[in-house]
Amino acid sequence: MRVEDFDLLRQRMLAEVSAGVFHVSETIGKAALAERVMTAMDKVPRHEFVPVELQPYAYANIPLPIGFDKTISQPFIVALMTDLLDLTANDVVLEIGTGLGYQAAILGQLARKVYSIEIIEELASQAKQRLNRHGVSNVEIRIGNGYHGWSEHAPFDKIIVTAAPDLIPPPLLHQLRPGGKMVIPAGLPDAQQLFLVEKDENGRARTKEILRVRFSQLEEAPA
Repeated sequence: MRVEDFDLLRQRMLAEVSAGVFHVSETIGKAALAERVMTAMDKVPRHEFVPVELQPYAYANIPLPIGFDKTISQPFIVALMTDLLDLTANDVVLEIGTGLGYQAAILGQLARKVYSIEIIEELASQAKQRLNRHGVSNVEIRIGNGYHGWSEHAPFDKIIVTAAPDLIPPPLLHQLRPGGKMVIPAGLPDAQQLFLVEKDENGRARTKEILRVRFSQLEEAPA
């Protein structure tokens, strides 16, 4: 496919994301996502962050397999989770579940620094290559289990988790800065909810259910 074809498909994807947001506007409390988020979604070539054989489907509003029983989330979910973080240009972000790096590339457009953890070594390696190829220099990737976060760089202004634990991991709550936000799916496989966690300046966290979702499970591992 030509670059022009991908550009056209990307514009169609953005229109579908906007329509999806409007459809659930009462649930999420807004009818449109932040312009900065939509601009980042427009800038990042999603087809470069999926397996080559799936590039023609990269801009469809569906999750796609990336190997190892993992998927890249549908564009609507990527955009919504990013928007819920309310990122600023000075934010330091922790991402759990790098995959092939698409969400990290979006975050890298909007935040100062992104620390991303991927449990599968081959996916982490591919993500680094893809991010480097597109000049994304503010994302650092580590191979490991994300349940325990990345304490060396904590606390984080924002945390985003792209795999679902049964319960929100205490280490991630601990590593969220007072005043920070975390977006995370959680719950049993057939009853997952997307949560927005906000920690006030006194360190108290409150959670808000956003909508029903379905993510692969986050593995809990010993410290």
